[in-house]
Amino acid sequence: MSSPLVTRFAPSPTGYLHIGGARTALFNWLYAKRHGGTMLLRIEDTDRERSTQAAVDAILDGLYWLGLTWDGEPVSQFERAPRHRDVAEALVEAGKAYRCYATPAELDDMREKARAEGRPPRYDGRWRDRQAADAPAGALHAIRIKAPQSGETVIEDAVQGVVRFPNADLDDFIILRSDGNPTYMLAVVVDDHDMGVTQIIRGDDHLTNAARQQIIYDAMGWTAPKLAHIPLIHGPDGAKLSKRHGALGIEAYRAMGYLPQALRNYLVRLGWSHGDDEIMSLDDMIGWFDIRDVNKGAARFDFAKLEALNGHYMRATDDAALAETLIDTLPHLPNGALIAEAVTPAGRAILEKAMPGLKPRAKTLDELAGSASYLFAARPIAMDEKAAELINGAEPGMIAGAVLALEAVSEWTVPALEAAIRAHAEAAGLKLGKLAQPMRAALTGKAASPGLFDVLEVLGREESLARLKDAAHTR
Repeated sequence: MSSPLVTRFAPSPTGYLHIGGARTALFNWLYAKRHGGTMLLRIEDTDRERSTQAAVDAILDGLYWLGLTWDGEPVSQFERAPRHRDVAEALVEAGKAYRCYATPAELDDMREKARAEGRPPRYDGRWRDRQAADAPAGALHAIRIKAPQSGETVIEDAVQGVVRFPNADLDDFIILRSDGNPTYMLAVVVDDHDMGVTQIIRGDDHLTNAARQQIIYDAMGWTAPKLAHIPLIHGPDGAKLSKRHGALGIEAYRAMGYLPQALRNYLVRLGWSHGDDEIMSLDDMIGWFDIRDVNKGAARFDFAKLEALNGHYMRATDDAALAETLIDTLPHLPNGALIAEAVTPAGRAILEKAMPGLKPRAKTLDELAGSASYLFAARPIAMDEKAAELINGAEPGMIAGAVLALEAVSEWTVPALEAAIRAHAEAAGLKLGKLAQPMRAALTGKAASPGLFDVLEVLGREESLARLKDAAHTR
């Protein structure tokens, strides 16, 4: 009987959950779900100077927001340091590692000599076969693995294929520093083994680490997990992803107003695809995801595609659910303050009622918050420049005449309002568009807004007539 499949996501809390890390977490989560396995979470917090609790909290919050839950409690790598040291000492006892007493000055000399000879810097193995008795009294030592000195280390990777590393290039690398702290190479191997990890999915910048980690697995007589090294994400221009391209923390995407389901859908298609399918539900992703279908080449991040996808998800979301999502997200949005105070029970009802007219015009929740602000604006409402031009350019009495027509409407519904305004425009010899534009500007303070009759219905009789009268008095 085969062992259960276990993946892991292992971020370093030296910053927030960035977009590449989020995609790695998603791929691990999908792979585990597809195969009925589990995904564990390990916080690789051994860099004590740069690791912060704020970053840990942001990583956990980002994963929760994306809907990527893990199994069990998060594991702190730092807290496992005693176990890492025990393994290093066990390797020394087994003759698979040794104590190295080379001084910093000696190591500098090795690097300088290699540089002068045009060689990559390599440790020269001077303590590989020497005894501790040869060391100066009180000298500090690191522990180095005894790496194979000939042949090659072969990595079989689900994405990259078979990758061969000449052992001569790997040297006897350090697994325990002279201060007693384990190196990343040792800690990762021990943790993955102890946590029962069977499949590692991570960025291809770790591919060279895989060879060194395989040497530790071999030295301990442990079976290494299966590997899949996914390509990194680049910007639209093919350059390494930077902040201008989208190399931001997940919290930044939330603040820009993206829906988690849209971001998940976008991320899963960065380097992986299922035919020509663009829109994928979570169930689709789980059912279709195959790590072997991930491309070897770098994926390119495209904000325009993400915005288009987000707009699709917003339009497809039920009005009540989208209003609730917007309200929940207001504290994170730059435009959120425009309507945050209006989120009373009555305000929620108005927002939900306005959704059919608002959501087709917005691609992000922040845009939605901005376009919804007219619903709760205090009179006299502020006008943007184009809205003011439309009102000032209207014929004298045009808006006042529309007010008289609307005051005669007995039933404040879209059909009745439309009939009244159309009849008024025809009687006044006006094209409907010429009348509707300044009216919409007067009602919303914006040149672009939902349809006139939808706006009138949502604002209600009293507020609509009051705003129109305000504008009529300015003419």
